[in-house]
Amino acid sequence: MEPESPSSSEPTVTTCYRHPEVEAYVRCTRCDRFICPDCMHEAAVGHQCPECVRDGARTVRQARTAFGGRISAVPLVTYVLIGLNVLAYLAEVVRPSVVDDFAVLGRGLAGPDGLHYVWQAVYPSGFHPEGVVDGEWYRLLTGAFLHLPPTEGTFGVLHIVMNMVTLWNVGRIVEAQLGRARYLALYLLSALGGSVLVLLLAPDARTVGASGALFGVCTAYYVLARRLGADPRGINRFMAGLLIWLVLSAVVTSWQGHLGGLLTGGLIALAYAYAPRDRRRVLVQASACAVVLALLLVLAVGKVAAMTG
Repeated sequence: MEPESPSSSEPTVTTCYRHPEVEAYVRCTRCDRFICPDCMHEAAVGHQCPECVRDGARTVRQARTAFGGRISAVPLVTYVLIGLNVLAYLAEVVRPSVVDDFAVLGRGLAGPDGLHYVWQAVYPSGFHPEGVVDGEWYRLLTGAFLHLPPTEGTFGVLHIVMNMVTLWNVGRIVEAQLGRARYLALYLLSALGGSVLVLLLAPDARTVGASGALFGVCTAYYVLARRLGADPRGINRFMAGLLIWLVLSAVVTSWQGHLGGLLTGGLIALAYAYAPRDRRRVLVQASACAVVLALLLVLAVGKVAAMTG
């Protein structure tokens, strides 16, 4: 019988699979590979390596809202929207011509004296068109972030104050229910819907304000609350008050913008609320937003073509 080799009695040294120069005696409970203390992550039982931790995080289902959005404790989009409106208002105060340059306006004339005049198809030399009819499509969104200057209109500075208070109170709730991406799409499409209805029905009017977007957000609040089974008496009173304000405010505000935002926000909210709760939900919701956007663009382009034709 041959004598035993001296090396066979020595213990086998194991090393970390990520750090071969470091001895390791603990195995990952998921992949069974040796890991050093720097690679250990506590698990329910034992320790796991960094790769298994990452793989596990990808397979864990993230919590979602009732309408498919990611849950977030901070209403970041609402904060950003309020900030943008306030910054735009400060820009108006510093440079009042911002309102003339970025308000919603379907068609108008800028005179050689720097003043603004009502549109007419045939205009004297020195005048030039302004508004969406002159290719200023950005006005359909920028006007939704402007408000009446402090000393103008019926409300003055109260215009932005009332709108931002509404956005703060209702926007945070809707954002929490929808998630950030869906909420932002709802807000911007409602703003665009209000501007497009102004373009269709009152192209000569120069309008500003976030009211169109807010009517869409408030309508969405009503639709989502009904879908979640909230007390119908409270939310019906809320919607009745919104409709009453729509009628009463028509005397001193752009009812077209309000109504356009309400209708657009209502359509988007219905798609969000009643989309199937399976893998098709995101596709249905995104498709509804795309269809509404396409419809608004077709209406706007058709109106401009009619005005210039």
